[in-house]
Amino acid sequence: GTFMYHMDPNLVLIGMVVGLDYENPHLSPYQEFQRWKHHPEVAKHLEGGRCISYGARALNEGGYHAIPKLTFPGGAILGCSAGFLNSVKIKGSHTAIKSGIVAAEAVHELLQQQAEDDLTPQVSTFQSKMEDSWVYEELKEVRNCHGCFEHGLLPGLIYAGASTFLLKGKEPWTFHNKKHDHEKTKPASECSEIHYPKPDGVLSFDLLSNLTRSGTGHVDDQPAHLTIKDGLEASPSSLSYPTYLGPEQRFCPAGVYSYSDADESGKRDLMISAPNCLHCKTCDIKTPGNYIKWVVPEGGGGPQ
Repeated sequence: GTFMYHMDPNLVLIGMVVGLDYENPHLSPYQEFQRWKHHPEVAKHLEGGRCISYGARALNEGGYHAIPKLTFPGGAILGCSAGFLNSVKIKGSHTAIKSGIVAAEAVHELLQQQAEDDLTPQVSTFQSKMEDSWVYEELKEVRNCHGCFEHGLLPGLIYAGASTFLLKGKEPWTFHNKKHDHEKTKPASECSEIHYPKPDGVLSFDLLSNLTRSGTGHVDDQPAHLTIKDGLEASPSSLSYPTYLGPEQRFCPAGVYSYSDADESGKRDLMISAPNCLHCKTCDIKTPGNYIKWVVPEGGGGPQ
């Protein structure tokens, strides 16, 4: 899906959401977004303006199915971090605000009861309070709208419409996701190659030009926050590129991943440009074989 918001005094905020369970490894979410901006109904809102900012992130779209335990000693998980995003509306600010309100109420109640020697309280009532709130009710209503597209685009659209506007999530069944997103990628040989138009430098831009608009940056001598998992060091050269033509080169919105030219044996090595990273975590989700280990970089780094 896509979105467009107009803001004072003369700003237009646009974006595109691409489900990471897509099958074709030739697909580039970034290029799809650039191409979409040239649609006449979109372009008319952008003409005469200039691009001033760029960013990307992976959305927690698991919703009702994927909400974790919300509390732990000394803290709680709120907002989009907990997966309170309504993926049908591509909207999560209202549920995030509500989770903050509920958390504050639960913490206040705990502070009224807390013993002075209890240094690591757990706000356990936050979990039950959220489960009883309208947030869980809203997410339950749309719990099947993503899974129904497993049966195809048209059946998915029909079912999602019926579930959203008629059934209101009251159907007695639930569609469960049985595969990780990276497992749904098909070999490149089984999919059609996608040819994207060149950017015009006015409405659409090459990736690295847009990356400079994110203001991303990291201290050069910090430990690498993007590494290959132990035991999977050969995955890029033996699995990702030979079978899928290195889709990490296309799904990464920051140009972090690229491959060297083939050596005499035909092998290509993965090159990781971690300083480019926008902290979207897409590679932690979609990389073939799930070989990337993403850890939190030093504070202050990343997009600004």
